[in-house]
Amino acid sequence: MSAGAEAQEIQLTGPLAGAPAVRKLRLHRAGRIEITPSASFTLLDEYQRTIMPGLRVMYHPTDWLGFGVWGGYGIQTTTSLTDELQVKAIDERNCPTDSNTATDTACKLTAVNLTRGNLAQDQLGRMQWVAAPQVTVVPFRGKLALFATLFVDTDISFFVGPAVIGVQERAPCGKDNDGNALTDRPCAAQSSFQLESRIAIAPTFGVGWNFYPTSFFGFGAEWRALPFAWNTSGFDNAGSGNDEAFPDTAVNNQDRQFRFNSMVSVNLMFSLPMKVKSSD
Repeated sequence: MSAGAEAQEIQLTGPLAGAPAVRKLRLHRAGRIEITPSASFTLLDEYQRTIMPGLRVMYHPTDWLGFGVWGGYGIQTTTSLTDELQVKAIDERNCPTDSNTATDTACKLTAVNLTRGNLAQDQLGRMQWVAAPQVTVVPFRGKLALFATLFVDTDISFFVGPAVIGVQERAPCGKDNDGNALTDRPCAAQSSFQLESRIAIAPTFGVGWNFYPTSFFGFGAEWRALPFAWNTSGFDNAGSGNDEAFPDTAVNNQDRQFRFNSMVSVNLMFSLPMKVKSSD
């Protein structure tokens, strides 16, 4: 037979009775507009990296909740893989512009998937711009101390929202997006290697770590995901066979592949009004 358990409730008395856990807490976000210029850098890119200068504007009705929009404009740089393809598979091979006159077997085999010009300009996908309304929540905040002498307010934020993305991809050739034959645009013709713009809709979400050395200025870094399907290479990836998973000598929407696109951003945060509020 087990013994009975007893407990006693201890009532706190004196000047601390009913007092909040923290007094005079600096509220760096509550009731303020935050203007944040940023620089973002895409991660794990196969063919082109994107550097995206951007701007975020947020309004925080409370210290833990905010609403706003983030956007940026993409600037592309090629990866080492693209540079190697350009030199070894295009420049040094020197395939004829008209694939029908090619005598080299490699030129014939790659006519559908490799331009005879500039790889980055003719066929590689790119993110031109992004605009994303978002909701931000700030569940964690505190202070960081350096050598017990320098202190800085800090918080961790999470955000989520829809993103509108301006994408450039290789234009359809061989077949259009409805599967109709494009007899005037065979994919082996050099004229088929050109980019076409479209709008992609995707979710965006991520996490940020922010520091506030002064009442109106802060800085931080964040990780952001933008998952959606697109054809980053301009290759004939799919469209025939089981589950349409094999090449069909056409480039269209069937060749888009899902990518968990992600980027890191460096932020400089300016808050208005400049005076920070404090809790009771």
